Amino acid sequence: MRAARLIKMVLLLQSRPAMTAAELARELEVSERTVTRDAQALSEAGVPVYADRGRAGGYRLIGGYRTRLTGLHRSEAEALFLSGVPGALREMGLEDAASAARLKVSAALLPSLRDASRTAAQRFHLDAPNWFKEPRTPELLPAVADAVWDDRRIVARYRRGDDEVERELEPYGLVLKAGVWYLCARVADRGAFRVYRIDRFSAVESGEERFARDEDFELPAFWEERAEQFARSILRAEVVVRLSGEGVRRLPHALDPQSARDALAAAGAPDTDGWVTVTLPVESEEVAHTQLTALGPEVEVLAPEALRARFAADARRLAELYRT
Repeated sequence: MRAARLIKMVLLLQSRPAMTAAELARELEVSERTVTRDAQALSEAGVPVYADRGRAGGYRLIGGYRTRLTGLHRSEAEALFLSGVPGALREMGLEDAASAARLKVSAALLPSLRDASRTAAQRFHLDAPNWFKEPRTPELLPAVADAVWDDRRIVARYRRGDDEVERELEPYGLVLKAGVWYLCARVADRGAFRVYRIDRFSAVESGEERFARDEDFELPAFWEERAEQFARSILRAEVVVRLSGEGVRRLPHALDPQSARDALAAAGAPDTDGWVTVTLPVESEEVAHTQLTALGPEVEVLAPEALRARFAADARRLAELYRT
């Protein structure tokens, strides 16, 4: 335990010019007294840790000291090689840079750990696109990715319905969702954050002007919030159904899972036959017909009447098809 903590302390000091005892204690989850003892132990072991005294003091490494990654366990080394997404890196034009980085990490590992990249690849592969969809890489993705990494403003033209719109954007981050690439960006003259499908861009121009990134912006949190808003925004209609016990169990697999769970939580008690009446938010009657058909005889549509009539017609056609 202490050996791992000492290695982490050295790596922290390598990554920053200096750190106070309080900062190190917080990162290492120990007391400042323990930090002092660990720094002394590193110094005695030949690691050049220097302590500056005073209110602005702290710990730093002197002489450009660098350590090799000899403290990695096998599981840590394998997890390191799992952190990349090969297909996504290739599509962004970063495959060569990632390959070079992996080679450098491999060279710094102990000989007994240098097969970590191979063993990790044997055990995990990320296939991001949905089934039955041919993934297509947006032609302008590499240009957008370059601007994201360099914090450079872009002028993008994109298709919105039948029109094309031009916007000056500050590109903050890229998201790969089910094989589709999205750009999370701030509109330069409005200050609002928006999400754009990159395959709808028809042109992207990038200059040398850089923007000041909002350090409070967190891409995962922003995407989660917008994705939830989008999922709920498309649910503009309602249907009322009765569900058997099996229908209740299968409903989250047929509709948006969170919307299904919310609707079931708001439903009343089962009737005398054990069926539950539920009001479901749906995108449209057409979409609801497709989704609820998957439940077969475990669902009865009560409203709207047009959708109930459609299911009744389906039932008559099925009965005719299976008539002996």
